[in-house]
Amino acid sequence: MAITATATHTISLPSLRVSSPGMVVLQGAAALAASTGIARFVFTPILPLMQTQAGLSVSDGAGLATSNYVGYLLGALLGISAPGLVRSRWVMRFAMLLTVATLALMPAASDTSWWTAFRFVAGLTSALVFIYATSAMISHLREVGPHFVGWGFGGIGTGIALSGLVVVVVRATSTWQAAWFIAAGLTAALTVVAWRLRPATVEQRPSASLDQALPPTGNRFAALVVSYGFEGVGYIIAGTFLVAAVGQNGPAWLGDGAWVVVGLAAIPGAALWTALGRRWSRPTLLTVALGVQAVGVALAGVLPGSVSALVSAALFGGTFVGISSLALALGAYLQVPRAVALLTTGYGIGQILGPVLSRPLLTAGYNGPLLLSGVVIAAAALAGLVVRFRFPHRVGATIEPSRSSR
Repeated sequence: MAITATATHTISLPSLRVSSPGMVVLQGAAALAASTGIARFVFTPILPLMQTQAGLSVSDGAGLATSNYVGYLLGALLGISAPGLVRSRWVMRFAMLLTVATLALMPAASDTSWWTAFRFVAGLTSALVFIYATSAMISHLREVGPHFVGWGFGGIGTGIALSGLVVVVVRATSTWQAAWFIAAGLTAALTVVAWRLRPATVEQRPSASLDQALPPTGNRFAALVVSYGFEGVGYIIAGTFLVAAVGQNGPAWLGDGAWVVVGLAAIPGAALWTALGRRWSRPTLLTVALGVQAVGVALAGVLPGSVSALVSAALFGGTFVGISSLALALGAYLQVPRAVALLTTGYGIGQILGPVLSRPLLTAGYNGPLLLSGVVIAAAALAGLVVRFRFPHRVGATIEPSRSSR
């Protein structure tokens, strides 16, 4: 989730004309809905269908998830080593088209090795688009208020809700292949909406890095990386197995419905946590959000049932996008070079470790992995407390990312 920016000498070109904040939010949200909400997370509700209809084993399902996360990590590393890739509109467009292709090709194959390759590519393109869209929104919306960026992040929730609704319909009328085809079609439509999203720009303007130095950050950024990395481990376990776990303990439609609730809760989640930042310190909010998420994920593991499943889904969906937006903003505020790229790399490593750590527990069902997820997220909250200690942040202050952090 690297935040980058690029200088340009062609601002006057029609293709780079200034867009309204609403248009930037719409385009950015569409890009995130396609690349993250659908392309990455549609596998979660489709997984149970592939297990029952295509004979996909639990272990193979975890392997496909891991392949996607390895691709995502590679994309994040490219954001560090080759920042020009994630500043290019053409790379973003090609990545989105390739994402559509990988989704459409999933039902055309019947071999796990091909599925693994497609999920790997989808993870890589997801990271590239996420980096581009996030940096673009922060760059173009910083003057109009951080809550606009929060609504843009809500596109992830929109994509998740759409993916859940697709599987609800497909489960009753068709097969797992149809679910992938429909997901590809939705991603293509969202690609059209996001097509003209302008890349981030660098403008020389007063900021904390130019006017006055921040107090020494000490080990706060290291603690933030640890916290966000643990969140990557915990959230991805829940994000991968929540639907299957709920379906295991109840009717299949309940799992699909819970995933729709995750998406609906995520749509306003980032905007809500960002708005709360006007009254409370962002490290405090990060710690609270992680604590709420830990409780929500563990709830699904210890209390099977429809009510607990829906509550767990709402708590998970309402926090995980907000946690990302808070962590990225904090990294930018601390003005560590390539802060967001480094955070994203730690997050990506956590996503790879999550399925690996949970795989031995899958032999007894999904409750064990969800409990593990809750424990790891609780550890992330404790690391968040270290970030909070004497944090040099004024409540309500606007975060102005430095050039190096972007």
